[in-house]
This record gives sequence, structure tokens and C-alpha cells, in this order.
Amino acid sequence: MTEYSKKRKAFLNAMGEYTKHDVAVAFSGGADSSLILKAACEEAEAYGSRVYAVTMQTELHTMEDLKTAEKVAEETGAYHIVLRINELEEVGIEMNPVNRCYLCKRLLFSRLRERVCQLGIDIILEGTNADDLKAYRPGIKAVEELGIVSPLKDAGFTKQEVRQMAAEYGISVAERPAAPCMATRFPYGTRLTNEKMSAAAAGEAYIKTLGFYNVRLRVQDELVRIEVDRDRLEQVLKYKKEITDYLKRLGYRYVTLDLEGFRSGSMDLELGGKGGI
Repeated sequence: MTEYSKKRKAFLNAMGEYTKHDVAVAFSGGADSSLILKAACEEAEAYGSRVYAVTMQTELHTMEDLKTAEKVAEETGAYHIVLRINELEEVGIEMNPVNRCYLCKRLLFSRLRERVCQLGIDIILEGTNADDLKAYRPGIKAVEELGIVSPLKDAGFTKQEVRQMAAEYGISVAERPAAPCMATRFPYGTRLTNEKMSAAAAGEAYIKTLGFYNVRLRVQDELVRIEVDRDRLEQVLKYKKEITDYLKRLGYRYVTLDLEGFRSGSMDLELGGKGGI
């Protein structure tokens, strides 16, 4: 039995145990939580249990994220609940502190637990994987403090293995790029506003329409730094006028291309950390 097969078996065995009773999945519509949701729905059939996909619609995520989550939840047949939460109203989060991810996760999962407790649900599953442990992810601490279960992490699944198993299940978002919250586009200590995040989201969406897969706009005041996969850097220059014109219409004065390419978590470099978002 291969290492992947062992992990797969351990994951499904655990999911079989969790779904003996009704269960909730913190569901973003990404590959990780979609795999958990799909596996939960299939395993729950043996027990007649209900699986609730709970998506948090927040100020730090785009409407595209919500639409994707709604689509995948419908594909799996899970009961879908959308919680609307404004993190920017919470003390501390608006100024994008270094521990923002911890504060945010603590808030979101506390609200999630309150909601599913009304349904008589004790077990909440979420999509942290083993690769996430290598990055700067203070939100993991909040997940652990609240007793949320991370079955992919527990089984030792890497992101690549998550995508592999998601593809085996026929999950439509198996290869969907990571979609971290929009706060990750700004330096720590920057006041977060809906206007700033909407502009960054619009700019990324436009560049993606030109055929780019991983895209991040890192914003520092009036300067925007474009990150795309390294093997696509030259392609950006072919669209330099279109991209520059579009981004300047969004309010950016200086448009730059990061020659190091897309780096997950590049805003964490100032911390001397590992990156990851």
C-alpha cells in the first residue's frame, strides 16, 4: 500500500466515524473543504446522517468565493447554510494586525459553533492540510482552541494529495487556486476598508480573464505589485497597457510587476516567517 493510499484510508475511516451523527463542515468552496464535504456526504449515507456545509460570507472574501461555495454545496447534496459576518466591525481586525488570522478565525468559528449548536451538532470539520503547518497560519491555533476537527491535517494530506483525491471524486474545484482572504493583499498595520479590498479583487479578476492562473495584487498605498506564476511573467508584459490602464482606473498610481513571481504569503516576509498566503 502506498503512502497516499494509507492516508486516504485513514481519512475515510475518520470521516466514517465523524458522520455517524449529523456533522457540520466549515465550507469555503476550495479544494480542501470541498473534499471533506464530499467525503462526509458519501460516508453519512450509511447512517442517514445530515451534513451541513456552513459558508461564512464576510467582508474579507469576494462574492465569487460565495458563488463557488453555493455551486459545490449543491453538487454534493449537502445542506448549505450561509452566515453573514462583518469582521471589520470587530475590535482589532480592521487594522490588519499580525495576529489578524487568529482573531478572524476565532470570531468566525465561534459564530459557526453557535449556529450549529442550534441544530444539535457537536462535530465541526475544517480544511487545514499538512502543508498549512509549514506556513505562517496563526488561525490554526484558534481552530484548535475551539475544538474544530481537521481531518486532512490529521491524516497527513498534502495539498497535492488533496487535489488528487478531489479529482478522483470528480469534484469540480479540485484544481481551483487557493483563495485566501483579501486582507493578505495588504501590509500588516494597514487599515482595511471595503473600497481597498474591492479594488484589489477587481484587479485580480481582470488579470485572470487574460489567462493567468495564480494572481495576487499586493497593495502598498498607491502602488500595486502584480504577482503571477514565474513562467508567465513575460506574458504579463504582452498585456502591459491593458493591465496598467485598468489598474489605474481603479485608483492605483504606480503599477509594478514582481520579478520573483507569485509567492504564497509574500506579505509575511517582513515577519521573517514562512509565508503561505
